[in-house]
Amino acid sequence: MATVTLDKNKLAYNYNFLKSLLDENNVHMGVVSKLFCGEDSFLRELINLGVREIHDSRVSNLKKIKNIDPSVQTVYIKPPAKNAITQLVKFADVSFNTEYETIKLISQEAKRQEKIHRIFIMIEMGDLREGVMGDDVVDFYESVFELPNIEVIGVGTNLNCLYGVMPSQDKLIQLGLYKQLIEAKFNQRIPWVSGGSSVTIPLIFKSQLPKSVNHFRVGEMLYFGNDLFSGNPVEGLYTDVLKLHAQIIELTQKPKVPVGEFGENPSGEQFEINEEDYGQESYRAILDVGLLDANPEYLVPEDRQLELTGASSDMLVIDLGENKSNYKVGDYLSFDLKYMGALSLFNSDYVDKKVIE
Repeated sequence: MATVTLDKNKLAYNYNFLKSLLDENNVHMGVVSKLFCGEDSFLRELINLGVREIHDSRVSNLKKIKNIDPSVQTVYIKPPAKNAITQLVKFADVSFNTEYETIKLISQEAKRQEKIHRIFIMIEMGDLREGVMGDDVVDFYESVFELPNIEVIGVGTNLNCLYGVMPSQDKLIQLGLYKQLIEAKFNQRIPWVSGGSSVTIPLIFKSQLPKSVNHFRVGEMLYFGNDLFSGNPVEGLYTDVLKLHAQIIELTQKPKVPVGEFGENPSGEQFEINEEDYGQESYRAILDVGLLDANPEYLVPEDRQLELTGASSDMLVIDLGENKSNYKVGDYLSFDLKYMGALSLFNSDYVDKKVIE
């Protein structure tokens, strides 16, 4: 069985690096755990690090966190579905919201459960995913402030996750101004301005983060160590906290060009042949992982001389060239992961998950 590993020491190093960076800039860090898809042992590693605020987009995962440590503040980070309100109020201390009717239902359920439910209201800043439109912000807040058992603790925005609109100093200054406007108009204190996710952190490196922004939701940079502006690794961070290890189940020298009449494969792909490959052979390894588990586009062989040549539902084919490393059946090949590849692997029941030192 293929295995995804989490290196606990590298995770701890990245966490301490980022926490120190954000502490120095008076920014509170909530850690996003949705990548782990509720994997219990990995959630425990976050809590063991001392993380006291964990964000997720599945209520079932927040329930697991509460079962591990009820004192951890759990945050639901997408607009809730109406049929999930009861469980949301039970297992999420905080939620991100954009719909008044949904917040009204949360208010009613919080009253029934004798709780105060805290919310961030997300504001649309250009990426056109979730968010209240700017022209509607004042009226929206006025309605929400009237609801019982609801405490508005922050304004927030989401950038880069849909159309790739990047955070900027101007956009985040505007977000802070919304907070000041609401506080002044309604005489309500709003303590948090949640300026985004890992993609916003590079503004700190450029000294462009507005002082009003004091809350981040951090996941991708913690696990992958990348600057999402440049696409390059952040100096001082590990990029391989998570890795895939897949076993070779066949290794044979074969022609580089398929033989026969070509049609579409089950994925709807039709291949074009490189004429230079006619008559050539190479060693090809088949691994015990496939499209059902992850798109090969998001897997990067640790051995950079290897080439991913294709995949079917349950198998991944690797061109080993002359196999100078003398790989054999039973050996494991390791892969660095991109975010979407890791997400798919964690969501697969056919891939083992393991914490390593």
